[in-house]
Amino acid sequence: MLNILLTGAVGFIGMHLSERLLECGHTIIGLDNLNDYYDVQLKIDRLDILNNYDNFIFYQTDLVDREAVETIFDKEDIDVVINLAAQAGVRYSLENPHAYVDSNLVGFVNILEATRHYKVKHLIYASSSSVYGANVKMPFSTEDEVNHPVSLYAATKKSNELMAHTYSHLYNIPTTGLRFFTVYGPMGRPDMAYFSFTQKILAGETIKIFNNGEMMRDFTYIDDIVDGIVRLLDHPPKENPDFDREHPTPSSSYAPYKIYNIGNNQPVKLMDFIETLEKHIGIEAKKEFLPMQPGDVKATYADIDDLTEATGFKPTTSIDEGIKKFVDWYMEYYHKD
Repeated sequence: MLNILLTGAVGFIGMHLSERLLECGHTIIGLDNLNDYYDVQLKIDRLDILNNYDNFIFYQTDLVDREAVETIFDKEDIDVVINLAAQAGVRYSLENPHAYVDSNLVGFVNILEATRHYKVKHLIYASSSSVYGANVKMPFSTEDEVNHPVSLYAATKKSNELMAHTYSHLYNIPTTGLRFFTVYGPMGRPDMAYFSFTQKILAGETIKIFNNGEMMRDFTYIDDIVDGIVRLLDHPPKENPDFDREHPTPSSSYAPYKIYNIGNNQPVKLMDFIETLEKHIGIEAKKEFLPMQPGDVKATYADIDDLTEATGFKPTTSIDEGIKKFVDWYMEYYHKD
């Protein structure tokens, strides 16, 4: 059993992952700042679920607070770090860029420094499918270059990958970066489109559909994401003996460093996704079609072959099944009466 520091522990992915790991018997040292980027009550309700476990320890701390982070590492005997804490959201990065620099860059350096000084065995951290930016080759592969981000959020996530490699190179820290592809499910993030669509459809309000609906996303159900991360716990990266410095591959290294896509590998048209929402809600949405928004990409599609080969990861949740579970939770959570 491991002592795992999990940052962003009461975020969407963090809460579900924490619960799975707690049920496996691991000790979770949860860290979260409970910021108000979206509904704090939802975060508190997630925290209440985790507090039911005796092997859960919680610190309300911001990663930017270096001394507080060091205090946690000094107090707890941490084997593995799973860093999910970050300022999320593509569009919000256009409004508040400094929040992304503070959380995603300064905060991540603090985690890297702590893993270095306290001899952590494995650092798993959240990257994002947004790093593929202006790339058009499909499916997105970790062997592709990702040098043309189209949002500051994406740029910070690409920066995390570069920073992690530096620490793997300098200090031999095994680091695994995960490029998440449009995660959805119960207790999800209210800033995500499927969540706000559900809210507006039930309220009889019009939903805004960008790029006139000509979008595709590799929607990935939360349980599948959690399964993939859990499988990686026992797979810290090692030096790639076949790494060719004259023709370097982006996803591995001569250092103990690895990048994986973690997605459903089955992109869905946005309009099909909305139709599935309408079916399970039982209401047809009022729709307004709008042009593409700055920072958005038209399609995402994950090549997960390397993750499947390394861990046996294979998503099993269909869009119909996943959306039904989300809508059932939403109705119970927000419409109990």
